[in-house]
Amino acid sequence: MAFVNHATKTLAIKVVYYGPGLSGKTTNLRYIYSRLDENSRGELVCLETDTERTLFFDLLPVKAGLIKDYKVHFQLLTVPGQVFYEASRRSVLKGADGIIFVADSQAPLLDANLESFDEMRRYLYDYGIDLNLTPIVFQYNKRDLSNLIPVETFNNLINPRKLPHVEAIAINGVGVLDSLKLMAKMVVPIIKEKVFGEPRKEEAEVQLVEEKKGKKEPRPKEAKEKEAPVPEFVPLRVTKIKLKSSKDVEEELEKLAQEFASLKND
Repeated sequence: MAFVNHATKTLAIKVVYYGPGLSGKTTNLRYIYSRLDENSRGELVCLETDTERTLFFDLLPVKAGLIKDYKVHFQLLTVPGQVFYEASRRSVLKGADGIIFVADSQAPLLDANLESFDEMRRYLYDYGIDLNLTPIVFQYNKRDLSNLIPVETFNNLINPRKLPHVEAIAINGVGVLDSLKLMAKMVVPIIKEKVFGEPRKEEAEVQLVEEKKGKKEPRPKEAKEKEAPVPEFVPLRVTKIKLKSSKDVEEELEKLAQEFASLKND
């Protein structure tokens, strides 16, 4: 559930990027980070545990607009998909308002995508979250490679409800902002209904902040005609927090969410 601070009139919406290892989750966040002005992005936070080596949670509050007269922040989080980070993947899903499932489109990795999606379903169930009631955007990444899983196959196997999906080449930025915008359109009306009792509308009154230059995000069609250049990612300024266990990670995430929801905006 989104964190609301009525005193400062701020609202924090938690969006988790989930998917198998190396599918492009962190690449998504790096691209979004590189497209945002410094005044519109927060610091990336690294949560480290001894038992799970070095664990990176990319926490990026994005000033996204207004709901009523409340400032909206999107907190974007991800966790490595490798098996030894299982406890942390479970923790990061707690309290998620929306999920962007980043699938790897390479045909040999179909089973990895299915296993990751099934794992996500089980973790949500453990937290009492109904997958059918959770806003989900499917991002089918790495569409520039050969031997791809057809979009129709993805939709039949993991997206039978025909929820929004995006074909992406995250390393070039293709489909990255589209995925986030679709998530905003899905999750904001639900938050408005839960928090303020407003009936849902088809369009969310939220505009995600993009870089000052106003460059448009490349489209998949354009990318096929001419390969988009790999963006130069800005240096990551990371705040490291040393923790002892996955339970501490979970508690720290909740603490960070509350802190960001309490931030006053200039």
